[in-house]
Amino acid sequence: MSTGAAGSGRASLARYIGRFAPSPTGDLHIGSLVAAIGSHLEARRQGGLWRLRIEDIDALRNVPGAAERIVEMLRRLGFVWDGEIELQSRHREAHDRALAALDRAGHLFACACTRRTIAAAGADDGCCVADCRSRRLPRDGNALRFRMPEDGRALRWSDRLQGLQQAEPACYRDVVVRRRDGLIAYQLAVVVDDAALGVTDVVRGADLLGSTPWQLGLQQVLGLPTPQYAHLPLIVEPDGSKLGKSRRSLPVAGLKPAAALGAAMTLLRHTPPPDHQDWPVARFWSWAIEHWDPVRLRGLREVRLGG
Repeated sequence: MSTGAAGSGRASLARYIGRFAPSPTGDLHIGSLVAAIGSHLEARRQGGLWRLRIEDIDALRNVPGAAERIVEMLRRLGFVWDGEIELQSRHREAHDRALAALDRAGHLFACACTRRTIAAAGADDGCCVADCRSRRLPRDGNALRFRMPEDGRALRWSDRLQGLQQAEPACYRDVVVRRRDGLIAYQLAVVVDDAALGVTDVVRGADLLGSTPWQLGLQQVLGLPTPQYAHLPLIVEPDGSKLGKSRRSLPVAGLKPAAALGAAMTLLRHTPPPDHQDWPVARFWSWAIEHWDPVRLRGLREVRLGG
């Protein structure tokens, strides 16, 4: 794989197209709101489009009614998206075509590793621990992994907020693209869906920074354009640990919309005026678009609640 900075294959579209793509595994939480605001403001600052996609492909993890509640909360908070809401579950045919293209290109292999065998080997979750690449296992009943393009050199790409990134080959092992239960996995679905929407810029949380090498590899093999990536700081607990479940729910039940938006903007290192909590949402968004300055977030990987 080329070690040049990613982005050289970016679609030469006339207009910026961004997106927000929550999974309906629960209600909108503070981390998701921060990602939504950052991606929305960057699209509007660029005079571009902002699309909304519900990533509901994993029916086993979807929470009934969560998608509707997420959309309603976004509306209440004054978000305005362009075009119809996309549902990832409706794109299975496109995902299957991409899977077949990977197969024709020789980039798929069956893997029998399970979470139990991976854990028993003491490996990172998602790793193949049984050299399945060389075993020619049957595909029925097994997961399919993407054989990453490799030339032995580190993969480099430029992130608009996190700067130059480098991943050694050992850090982006072959990733599952079709699960053993037949569902298309996130890494493949997201690159296919972003290309279908014409997304030019992906602004998302830094928890997904590690997924970027796999997505770059899939884009390369499938001949898809490479968006420009920008990873916002991850919201964590005051001690630096992952946001606990009790803190993930967005505390807006008793808050005015502008107050909730202001809390998220503060986490993004933008301080609204003292009286912003009483503003109508339209006024808040006008202020936020005018003052949005992503330079403040460069190199910032995480932000602690209460910090």
